[in-house]
Amino acid sequence: MNKIEKTALKAAQISAEKLKKIYKNFNRSDIKMKSAHEIVSYADLLSEKIIIAEIKKEFPNHHILSEEKGDNQKKSDYTWIIDPIDGTTNFTMKNPLWAISIGVLYKNELIFGLVYAPILNEIYKASKNKGAFLNNKKINVSKIKNKKVINTFCHGSSVKSIKKAVKYYTQQKLRNFDCRQLGSASIELAYVASGRIESITIPGAHSWDVSAGTILVREAGGKVTDFQNKKWNTKSEDLIASNKLVHSQIINTLKKI
Repeated sequence: MNKIEKTALKAAQISAEKLKKIYKNFNRSDIKMKSAHEIVSYADLLSEKIIIAEIKKEFPNHHILSEEKGDNQKKSDYTWIIDPIDGTTNFTMKNPLWAISIGVLYKNELIFGLVYAPILNEIYKASKNKGAFLNNKKINVSKIKNKKVINTFCHGSSVKSIKKAVKYYTQQKLRNFDCRQLGSASIELAYVASGRIESITIPGAHSWDVSAGTILVREAGGKVTDFQNKKWNTKSEDLIASNKLVHSQIINTLKKI
């Protein structure tokens, strides 16, 4: 476990140093469209290349699933799930809310997660049954459940997911204190874990966007499920992560839409 953590952190830090230099002078005209609602940049591809190379040095036989490169198809009890830049749109517009996300599963169970937001200088880490930490200080979900609740949301690239997200946003925004989209699921999950916000809801959640953040929330005392209130796993299509106290309200809101 210690070797996994060290490898993930080293990979993220090496990548981050390259990305910070690119970020300062990035030109949005250099992006490419993966679909009508998804972009990719050379920064994503460079970050992914660096991270995968570092993992292969230490764990050449491990299974790796990454957003841009896809699945290396190796048979292993260990799976690394990587998003080289979660929040690419934020990155391209020089919004600091983007992160490197690395999650590790053992026999399909999340055992480690790292979310590194380089511009914020924040490193979130969690290991199974060992708690969640921000810059090596233990973190916990918030205890807010009434008028001060801040909900966030994100969505997959499909039209169906976007429509559901917009309906959810409308319900929460009109009826509660606030609901907003920060543009990086891993950071929003880290914010739930650290008590900065109360929830994130994602129709069409991709495993590489949320795996690392999921274990952060769980280890910080929160709850992570799909829209049917069943425990989230990497095959789940949707995700709700919360401080537990607002979870039922979110489930009820989703039922209405």
